[in-house]
Amino acid sequence: MLNRVSTEATVADRERRAAQLIERARQLRPLIEAAGDRIERDHQLPADVLKALYEARLFRMLIPRTYGGEEVEPATFFQVVETVAMADASTAWCIGQGSGVSMASAYLKPEVAREIFGAPNAVAASGPQDRTSKAIAVDGGYRVTGSWTFASGSRHAQWLGGHCNVVEADGSPRLGPDGKPLEHRTMLFPKASATVTDVWQVMGLKGTGSDNYAVADLFVPAHYSFTRESDEDRREQGALYRFSVFNMFGVAFSAVALGLARRVLDEFIQLAKVKIPFTGNVLLRDNNLIQSQVGLSEARLQSSRVYVLDTYRREYEFVSNGGRLTPEQRINNRIVTCYAIHQAREVMNFVYHAAGGTAIFESNPFERRFRDMHALTQQGQGQYGNFEALGQTLMGTPPARRT
Repeated sequence: MLNRVSTEATVADRERRAAQLIERARQLRPLIEAAGDRIERDHQLPADVLKALYEARLFRMLIPRTYGGEEVEPATFFQVVETVAMADASTAWCIGQGSGVSMASAYLKPEVAREIFGAPNAVAASGPQDRTSKAIAVDGGYRVTGSWTFASGSRHAQWLGGHCNVVEADGSPRLGPDGKPLEHRTMLFPKASATVTDVWQVMGLKGTGSDNYAVADLFVPAHYSFTRESDEDRREQGALYRFSVFNMFGVAFSAVALGLARRVLDEFIQLAKVKIPFTGNVLLRDNNLIQSQVGLSEARLQSSRVYVLDTYRREYEFVSNGGRLTPEQRINNRIVTCYAIHQAREVMNFVYHAAGGTAIFESNPFERRFRDMHALTQQGQGQYGNFEALGQTLMGTPPARRT
């Protein structure tokens, strides 16, 4: 009986904390949306928006409670990012990226995790692995040389992460106990130790400031490195950390996409009630084709959203009860979020074209969000290769893509 009461109390506390985070995100929407022009122009989040995000603890959602984090379940993380995306995609993207990187805290020694992620404004950024980046194993750590791209949120981050191949002094791969090259390790170092290059002149998600960065022969102590998804390195045993970092990035990216699409569909419905197209003679809302496409778009959004939330809620319950996600489940998780991204893009494309000339003006809510959506879908989490991995699995072929 005591165990049951304890479990129910834990669930109730989790639900309460989740509701608080979602409500904080909702309350911040007017501030974030009002800052949209500055975010777009300056290619970064402004100080007042960052201050509000820190105070609302939105960068701490995936940090363990051990280090003062929220340690939320994936469904809550999704809903918070989705809510912010309805106001501004770049802000939501930075929260999603920074949160994904912060999962490093579950793998580090406690004193290192507190140093990097303990402060209320702690944010780290990283980009995808570059095959030429290397960490030479030396006494006490590594000598790191490499360059990386797409470091979203790097302009407000204090630390950077670089994924490296581990090599010996002669350049040969360091081998594990099984005689195979070690998985690449992530090196964490202060941003001040790196050379950051502004390359972020892009069509969409301009406010993410996803710059390039590089280091040359930088010593990184061993305790400031870890291998993602490594059971040996993972120190936190909470259910959240049974999910891969890749899956959590997918949750964030699909939340941004669905939040964007939700906002523009709602705006289009309002436009359809008052606009008569130049070549027409009835309101958009009275056009049979528009009616059917709005209905289809609503179905796309609702079904995709439920698909993501239901999948991750079921799996969170599964791992909370001691289950271990299989490679097949992790692949399916990527499909769930990739599919949601594709459905959101279909809704965005319909709205943008159906809105006609209205959509091209910066003063209306469509143009920037159209660009943001099409920048988002170029990222790895939105690529068709994710579906390829599922197809390979279903037909008995080992998937080549990381899960």
